[in-house]
Amino acid sequence: MDAHYYQVNLQWETDRKGLIFSPELDQSFTVATPPPFQGGIDRTWSPEHLLTAAVNSCFMTTFLAIAANSKLEFTKFECESKGKLEQVDGKYLMTEITLTPILTINKSGDQERAERILMKSEAACLISNSIKSKVILQPSIIVN
Repeated sequence: MDAHYYQVNLQWETDRKGLIFSPELDQSFTVATPPPFQGGIDRTWSPEHLLTAAVNSCFMTTFLAIAANSKLEFTKFECESKGKLEQVDGKYLMTEITLTPILTINKSGDQERAERILMKSEAACLISNSIKSKVILQPSIIVN
């Protein structure tokens, strides 16, 4: 596979916040220092949120591709994610990201296969494979 590039630009606005945008996309949004840090801004996307969101969204898109290739039928997919920020050896690190997907399927016979596909999706997620953080998968499968 050839290399792919994704351009994301940032422009500082004021205080501890800036605007993230890309010439490749239509939307832009504000990003800021999170509240636990000095000058942090409440209710605004932070780098910590974005890293956690990158793992979660990559997991979903990887799952969708593998599920389609495996012809797994499902009616609903949702996933909560939580990033854990800790100080280790004097540095802040996102030490772990927990993914809690809930997958709804129609056939009880697909339950084990669905769980294997979820596990395979986490293992194949390029963002998870690109970071030092431990990614923990805690799936739930509901048969409709």
